[in-house]
Amino acid sequence: MNFRGGYNVELKGKPAGTVRAMPEPKTLFLPLHSERFNFTDIRVKNGQKVSGGDVLASDPDNYAVPLLAPRTGTVHIEELEGHIVLKDIARLAEHADIAEKEMLHVERKMGASGIKRYKLLSLGAWQFFYDAFTGALPDPLGTPQAIIVSTLSLEPFLTRGDVQIHKRLLNFTRGLEHLQSLLEYQPIYLVLPNITSEFANLIRNQIRGYASVKMLEVPLKYPYDHFTILARRLNLKSDSGPVWAVRTEGVLAVDRALTLTKPCTVRIVSIGGMGINSPTHMKVIPGYPIKKIRESYIFEPAPRIINGGILTGKMLTADTLGVDTECRGITVLRELQEREFLGFIRPGWSRHSYSNCYLSSLRKNFREELTTGLRGELRPCISCNFCEEVCPAGIMPYLIHKYLYADLIEEVEQARVDLCVECGLCSYVCPSKIELRKQLIDAKALIAKEKEEIRQEQQRREELHKQQEEARKQAEENTE
Repeated sequence: MNFRGGYNVELKGKPAGTVRAMPEPKTLFLPLHSERFNFTDIRVKNGQKVSGGDVLASDPDNYAVPLLAPRTGTVHIEELEGHIVLKDIARLAEHADIAEKEMLHVERKMGASGIKRYKLLSLGAWQFFYDAFTGALPDPLGTPQAIIVSTLSLEPFLTRGDVQIHKRLLNFTRGLEHLQSLLEYQPIYLVLPNITSEFANLIRNQIRGYASVKMLEVPLKYPYDHFTILARRLNLKSDSGPVWAVRTEGVLAVDRALTLTKPCTVRIVSIGGMGINSPTHMKVIPGYPIKKIRESYIFEPAPRIINGGILTGKMLTADTLGVDTECRGITVLRELQEREFLGFIRPGWSRHSYSNCYLSSLRKNFREELTTGLRGELRPCISCNFCEEVCPAGIMPYLIHKYLYADLIEEVEQARVDLCVECGLCSYVCPSKIELRKQLIDAKALIAKEKEEIRQEQQRREELHKQQEEARKQAEENTE
């Protein structure tokens, strides 16, 4: 496979390879919103007692994907806006919320494969699936042209695949078997790092016995693990049908749902960054209090907490009190409160720069202590082409930026802004500190909005023309 662009960001605060189980909380704060889901259809009442695995809410715009209760407890809906609060938490036997009558109906209608897909959706495993081209939740009843399974996680500081597979290799391979049972002849591409290690060789030897699984070894360079990049390099076309994509945690969730028929409510989340006293991976449940995590790991008095990785994550606002259902990592940075002394000579010796014109370029590989400092003021684009060099999609972000500045939307579309995978490398290497990633995302949204408005206008005109034709015909009939 041939890749282009890419750049590895070397930062201090990398999580350790161990997984720590967080202590059981007394209260859970389950956010009703995450990156892809809005659980607006509330299925429980205030004061209702629920068991672990019961459906609390669902997303009506995403195939009714459920928000499951991670533990037994009492529901409080009106206590906190944007959350379902569970109190009186108890870790009892999990309840798989699948009605027997519904199962019989699914079996009659769609057979054994339909039952498996229904289980994946009902037990919370389907939310780990992505459409490789759009990032959206794929149709659980659809047929993909292929499935991409990635064991890589190359963005700092997200949960690594090897940490999750460790001691659960049997579960992982069994999950792959379940995935294959959902398909007819479509291939599964298993993405592995092109490294030599005892554990990597163990995985390769374990997978070689599966004829339907094709192994792809990828260099450890960000963002070569991105699903869209992988699909393009595999010559999979978006107009040939959806491509399902799933990471290590998704395969393990598939195994849990289909082998044990148990809800998937536990996540392994990384917690890293310079604001953490002991970067690690932790085993938590959705709704786990952010306050508890701060008390256990964060040593900065006023940190910036990011939900996700350092390049693509979003700042965790103060009104979000619990871990959401899609959280893969929590990144904590030092929030600079004062102006840096001699900040104008940055990056200097201790900070990275993609350019080779600073002292740091003389050092060997080192991990930087990244903070929230902007490292200088915003400046106009200098056409250095660094963003084009690292772009894995092969577009020219600096050119699109200039088109946007001149309000040339058609030229932006012709420059193929739609190919942007939103990896954030263009913003990271930009010496002018331009928020290129945000500009490209906004541009894609603007173009999509304009196209939708044009489509609606055309539809309105067609309906109006149709009404006029019907009125004309009716008038002719009345005249006769």
